[in-house]
Amino acid sequence: MLLEQFYLACLSQASYLVADSGSRRAVVVDPRRDVEEYLQFAAAHELTIELVLLTHVHADFVPGFSELAARTGATVAIGADAPVDFPVRRLADGEWLRLGEPASGTAIQVIATPGHTPESVTYAVFENAADVAPSAILTGDTLFLGDVGRPDLLGASGRTPEDMARELYRSLHTRLLPLPDEVLVYPGHGAGSACGKALSTDTVSTMGEQRRSNYALAPMDIERFVQVVTEGLGEPPSYFAAEVALNRAGHEPLDTSVEPPTFTSAEAVARTANGWLLLDVRDEQDFAAGHLRGAVNVGLSGRFAEYAAAITEPGQAIILAGSPEQAREARLRLARVGLDSVAGAVTDLSALADSPQLMQPSSRVTADRAAAAIAEQPDLQVIDVRGAGEHADGALPGAVNLPLPRLLTLLDRIDADRPVLVHCAGGYRSSAAASLLRARGYADVTDLIGGYGAWSETSAAS
Repeated sequence: MLLEQFYLACLSQASYLVADSGSRRAVVVDPRRDVEEYLQFAAAHELTIELVLLTHVHADFVPGFSELAARTGATVAIGADAPVDFPVRRLADGEWLRLGEPASGTAIQVIATPGHTPESVTYAVFENAADVAPSAILTGDTLFLGDVGRPDLLGASGRTPEDMARELYRSLHTRLLPLPDEVLVYPGHGAGSACGKALSTDTVSTMGEQRRSNYALAPMDIERFVQVVTEGLGEPPSYFAAEVALNRAGHEPLDTSVEPPTFTSAEAVARTANGWLLLDVRDEQDFAAGHLRGAVNVGLSGRFAEYAAAITEPGQAIILAGSPEQAREARLRLARVGLDSVAGAVTDLSALADSPQLMQPSSRVTADRAAAAIAEQPDLQVIDVRGAGEHADGALPGAVNLPLPRLLTLLDRIDADRPVLVHCAGGYRSSAAASLLRARGYADVTDLIGGYGAWSETSAAS
């Protein structure tokens, strides 16, 4: 048996290839849209990819089933209850997918595990089809390491988070927890994903270890479980709704062979007047030194795709600003979350200093200056764009928590006629938020250099 994990750190997303070493037949589970890595692995091991398996309708990224099917001819398969509108093979609970000899080859059994979504399935991988227990389980978003999938995301067909949590409890306790301690657990996401709230940085574990360490698997009755897994859940990122709709409808395969056209700085700035998003993908320091008017900064150094998706309107045309290499990387990472609307790129920013009418710097302040502004400006609005949990652990005085993943839907809570000071943990998210506000017409917006970390250090020193 071959079982290979492909982990994409920038999305905290795991996909898998499973194959029988005798027949060389393979399946890929929850692939990303840039599929070359799977194809190269298959070619290196002389494998034929026959199936693309999906664990559920995803809310946080667009799986590359169209791309892999187009390149290999593989069939796309998903749990029987999946609400999708594209051609798929629907997999029944308990169904076997045999990749090798019926009795001795690698096989996968479909286990219905609703809870995160109604159609969620787990794929149990048997090294030998006749084995009593699987060697590993590919749990998608049902069971994470240190956590379980949140039950409040979109796609529950009118059911409440509490209803879904009860289904999740039954799935865990009747389908997964009875498995032996030595069974390997391979989840769909790791730390940083918005699909859970306490995910581990590990990418593989065992059922025994999860029984010991996962808070959601501790002994408790169903109503206590419902309380534990639903408390402290922040609002999901605003782009999740569009992502679910796209993943239900299906998508065209990604084609990266054609480069988007190049725009001049003047052309890009002019397009912003027509509602286009000018997305500067450089780091916040370079952006602060000087950028095109109306640009929004989401740097490639952080969780770029998720935050870029959160500040993009549905269907909004995007012009990228950065080096040619940065533009290519940004386009790919945007495509992974379904943003195929990149209309062009500005890749020569060297002439900005010679075009002051097109350029503006960012307003950023140190912690000392921020403290003075808070003390001296009674009408100052302090906005914390971190997550709710981070905010609860400490924030600037008087800060209102408007998390960046939902900021686009919360702009009416900020008065455009009053000054604004934005902070996050270290400056990455605040640069994105502050630039978004400026692009939306907020005239007096500043963000805190170094974020709450710098504020805490300065406060401790004084």
